[in-house]
Amino acid sequence: MRFAITSPGTVKLIFRVAAVLDILALTPILFFPNRIGNPVPRPLTEPEYFHGFLALSLLFALLNLVIATDPIRYRPVMLISILQKFVYPMAIFGLLSTHRVPPSKSFYAGTEFLFGLLFILALVRTPKRA
Repeated sequence: MRFAITSPGTVKLIFRVAAVLDILALTPILFFPNRIGNPVPRPLTEPEYFHGFLALSLLFALLNLVIATDPIRYRPVMLISILQKFVYPMAIFGLLSTHRVPPSKSFYAGTEFLFGLLFILALVRTPKRA
């Protein structure tokens, strides 16, 4: 069986799944910021950057839910979501190459990269609005 992005239903599913996964992964971090990835709590030294990143990421998850409602109508906005899906992986893979983050960080970055590729396919396969 071949996975093909040929229908608006498939495009809707891709954007909806990406949004739900982001919301499920990021929302708990707002409530336990000192515990994420740390066996021993440590204080945040720059909480405004941390919470700003989370808020912006959650905002993009909501945007992806909006795109999922009508991919043809919101096709022009898909490009912004595509760019957003590649920002985090680029940062993490750059930091990995200089050994500034542990390899475990690459899992979430890899899923973001994969969704970025799926978003590109969705953009290409979604017809332009008449």
